[in-house]
Amino acid sequence: MQSRHRQKGLGWFGLMFIFGVIAFVSIVGLKCFPIYMNQFKLMSTLNKVAKEFNVGNGDDAAGLALRKSLQRYWNIDDITRIQPKDIKIKRTERGRFLSYDYEARERLFYNIYIVIHFEGDVAMSSVE
Repeated sequence: MQSRHRQKGLGWFGLMFIFGVIAFVSIVGLKCFPIYMNQFKLMSTLNKVAKEFNVGNGDDAAGLALRKSLQRYWNIDDITRIQPKDIKIKRTERGRFLSYDYEARERLFYNIYIVIHFEGDVAMSSVE
């Protein structure tokens, strides 16, 4: 008869715990992936539009053209969770920026959600 202190390996409960942790991390990763892909598409779009547009003195026609361009990119890239009207033009002493601030929510389980907050500024070209 062998003694218990010589036994090696992973028990049933240890194995179930390991699989549970792997499953939980996989589910969270699968739920977060589309949120971050949306953010990457948003950043790509804002960088393209910031290089294309110079708002100049900030007149309404330039702002309207910027919004139309953003909407076109939104439709092509299928960006969700934020709308073009939520993108603000921020003026500082360092220049003009396209600014965004939003939260993305995704249901994880019954009444448990993942909430990820994004905010940032993209510098616009400064051709006067």
